[in-house]
Amino acid sequence: MKTGVQAVVSGLVGLGVFGFVLFYPAGTFKYWQAWVFIAVFAVATIVPGIYLARTNPSALQRRMHAGPRAETRTAQKFIIMGAFVGVFAIMVVSALDHRFGWSTVPTALCLVGDLLVATGLAIAMLVVVQNSYAAATVTVEAGQNVVSSGFYRFVRHPMYVGNVILMVGMPLALGSLWGLLGVVPGVLMLVFRILDEEKALAVELDGYREYMRRVRYRLLPHVW
Repeated sequence: MKTGVQAVVSGLVGLGVFGFVLFYPAGTFKYWQAWVFIAVFAVATIVPGIYLARTNPSALQRRMHAGPRAETRTAQKFIIMGAFVGVFAIMVVSALDHRFGWSTVPTALCLVGDLLVATGLAIAMLVVVQNSYAAATVTVEAGQNVVSSGFYRFVRHPMYVGNVILMVGMPLALGSLWGLLGVVPGVLMLVFRILDEEKALAVELDGYREYMRRVRYRLLPHVW
């Protein structure tokens, strides 16, 4: 259960950072969209984290070992740094939008954004359940096999599909249309990450080239 405790503590620290990044630029705690977003994010990450800690702690450890310093490929270090900056930029711009009233988002659309956030996070966690080697870093471990079932039947990187849904949902959940501008560079960072990741997997993971021939699309069926 030690891994589960670490996951909960890490999640709480992350939520604290989210709170600062949102409420400080917003200039107020009267920001219901931010409170709901944080609550949704907490439930959608901490609860599955506890489940993985009980059922597959090694998979949870792989998910917790994240960030630029954890990456072994130089390109990925820069890509992940850019991705982190992009996510925080979406949050900050959304909070500033709330403060200065740059745009107005109906309550119903904010709640749709929260649903997208929950859906994106749920997809990412289900991918970990389907593929316990789905780490937060680009790496191939001894004994790792290609997974082609579940979401992997449709696209080669279903976890990143969840990330895209999450990024689209974040600014809407936070009541900002201007925050959507951050989705474009965020998706570009994912594209760069996928292209570099597949170079490594094609060389280091047995059977991955065959899998690439069978499942043609990386992120969106019939598009890319």
